[in-house]
Order: sequence, then structure tokens, then C-alpha cells
Amino acid sequence: MALPTRRIALARIGTGVLVAGIGPAFARDAKPTAPRIKAGQIGVGHAHASKLSVYRNSPDYEVVGVVEVDAALWKQAEDSPTYRGLKRLTRDQLLETPGLQAVLVETRVRDLLDNAEACVNAGMHVHIDKPAGESLPQFKRILDTATKKKLMVQMGYMYRYNPAVVLLRDFLKRGLLGEVFEVHAVMSKVVPAAERKRLAEYHGGILFELGCHVLDLVVGVLGKPTDVTGFNRHSSPLDDKLMDNMLAVLSYPKAIASVKATALEVEGGDRRHLVVCGTEGTFHIQPLDNPAARVSLSKPSGVYKKGTQDVKFPKYSRYVDDAADMVRVIRGEKPHDFPPEHDLAVQETLLRACDLPLKD
Repeated sequence: MALPTRRIALARIGTGVLVAGIGPAFARDAKPTAPRIKAGQIGVGHAHASKLSVYRNSPDYEVVGVVEVDAALWKQAEDSPTYRGLKRLTRDQLLETPGLQAVLVETRVRDLLDNAEACVNAGMHVHIDKPAGESLPQFKRILDTATKKKLMVQMGYMYRYNPAVVLLRDFLKRGLLGEVFEVHAVMSKVVPAAERKRLAEYHGGILFELGCHVLDLVVGVLGKPTDVTGFNRHSSPLDDKLMDNMLAVLSYPKAIASVKATALEVEGGDRRHLVVCGTEGTFHIQPLDNPAARVSLSKPSGVYKKGTQDVKFPKYSRYVDDAADMVRVIRGEKPHDFPPEHDLAVQETLLRACDLPLKD
């Protein structure tokens, strides 16, 4: 039985619980009731750097400029709709902008942490794109400094406010799935040869680059694992050394989780999924990018019947709700949904799964 999105929304609002897409999403259409947040961006080299358009389109933000030290990268980007009309600044110029509060760090991965640390040291809230570099000690230092200064560090994992994931978190909070004993996640695509060469410079491979998005979700469900085992392979006929076929198995006292990522799967986006199995029910999201969920329950709860039903959601736009949530945290309206302990656990688990060192 497919449950219409509106029916679910109305039923859940009546209980006072936020539904997938209903919480932060209201902010995207509302007029700001407080001064706009002054923000800037460092870097245009990250694969997700164009998310700046979300902030430019939001009534809650005033984007003051962009930093890009690589002239070739800037030349490629400056006339795109994302950056057109924005000032190109040096990092010092950006961080010295009067009233600046937040910075998006969207450099190449190897430069993310150095720039994020400079921003936090300068007293800025930061959004750091994924993954959080290769130095766990530096990332921890950034988080510790931000905590002392009461600053927000928001990671750019793109499914955190996916409406199906938000609904899953609500199910888990209310205990509708019982005790979770099994989680599976898959995040794959075909990566073109030229991009593979760029990714091959990071020894963590496709799990480090792509699978981190769903690893973040798994750790969100089960927490930090007691043990992590990686099965990392190069399976392509291309001799570029990229670890392109990877599996991580996460062990817990009463649960097992698997995270799979490849750079080889034809139409892999359609099979991106997250499955959470508990003693009272199963919650299966697939595909992740245009979310739909199949929910199976051992007993009824509200609009959800005993047995299996399909749940549909509004179309999901990445990063809109992340940007809206950052505004609310900066303005002191709510705490951050993903505290430093979570982000550090995700990064440590990712490095262990990719057979990367935990110490510099």
C-alpha cells in the first residue's frame, strides 16, 4: 500500500514530530526573520562545489565572495551560474570581511582540512565537503577548536536531510524497528577514466571518495563500530591503481553492517540504497537520490500498517536543508544534529575501512 506523502505529513504533524522534509524545508520558502548570514566559499575544485548556488538562492544568506588560488580552476568556473558576479578574494580578504560568519570549504580534498582549520581559527562556522581529508589528528583538532569556540562544523554528506533518511531516524527514535541487528548500504556509479586518475591519488579509493556518504548514515544508525574490516580491490582493466571495488564490514556487539562502493557499476545510481533491519521491522530506502522507501513492520503504528508498505516522498534537492539547518544552528535556534563525536567516528571508521593510517 503506497501512502501518499501528504497523508503521512499531516498524520505526523499531529503528534508534534517533524517529518522528512518538513522541518528545515520550511526555511527555503520563508522570508528571513533575522539578519542574513554572511558567508563565503573557499575553493571551486571539489566535485560538489557548485552547492554554493543553494546559498546564493537562499534568503537567509548573503554570499560575499569566493577564494580560488588556482587561476585555471577559476577561469573554468567564474562564468558559470554558480559563481557569476561574485568577487574573487584571497583567503585573508574573505576571513577579514566584516560580519562574516560562515565559510564553505570546497577545495580539492587534499586542501580541505588546512583551509577549514584556518577558518575555525578565525572564528568562522564551516561547512567542510567530504571526506574530511586524510589526517584524523588534524580533523580532531579542528573539531576541538570549534567546540571551544562554540562554532558549527557541518560535513557535506549529502543524504543527511534526505526525507527518507529523516523519516528513518524518526522510526529509530520511536523504536518502531526494534533492536537493529543488520544494516546494508551501497553507493556506486561508473567513474570515467579521466576522473579515475584524479581519484587514484587518494589511496582510500572509491569508498573514501563516494562510499563515505552512506558510511555516514550507517554510523548514524549504529554508532562507532567495535571492529572494521575492509576488502579493497582494483577490478577495472584500466591500469590506474584506483581501488574501485570496495567493501567494508562493520562489527558491533549485536549487529553487523556492510558498506559497498564501486566505480564500475552501470546505472549504479539506481541501486544506491540503505537497508536497516531490526527485530520489529525493516526500513529499505532505494534509490537514495530520488528517495522511496519500503517499510515492513511487525505491528501497526499510526498510519503505518502491520506488514509491508511503500512510502513516497517529495523530490529531494541536495543541500537545501543542510543550508537551512546551518542557519538555525548559527542563530542559536537549535543544536547541531551531528555533533563532533559523530563526525570523528565517521572519519575514523572511513580511514580504517580504506586501510589508511589513523596517525600522521
